[in-house]
Amino acid sequence: QVQLVESGGGSVQTGDSLRLSCVVSGDIVSITAVGWYRQIAGGHRDWIASFAPPNRTIYADSVDGRFTISADKLQKIVYLQMADLEPDDTAIYLCNIAPLYRPLISLAPWGQGTRVTVSS
Repeated sequence: QVQLVESGGGSVQTGDSLRLSCVVSGDIVSITAVGWYRQIAGGHRDWIASFAPPNRTIYADSVDGRFTISADKLQKIVYLQMADLEPDDTAIYLCNIAPLYRPLISLAPWGQGTRVTVSS
């Protein structure tokens, strides 16, 4: 079983930056691809970025140019560096293992996520 734990969220102002972390543990040797998603309260979950070794990345248009996804050397932690945050970025952010070009196919149980609140 794979476990996913997200952290790094918080309350910030418009234009601020945050770095989120997704720790992947459990029955996995190394990740193949991990995606970040966000869910607005009561809303659906949107995919925003994916990473696959060695350094392949793709982004949703809504965050392209502002967010950067990366992984640590052991590829057990996947980061989401968020810059120039806007109130519309307010959401719960989650990660999951998913094929790079099919990020809607989540392969592990969802974690609790980490909440990001951006105030104007």
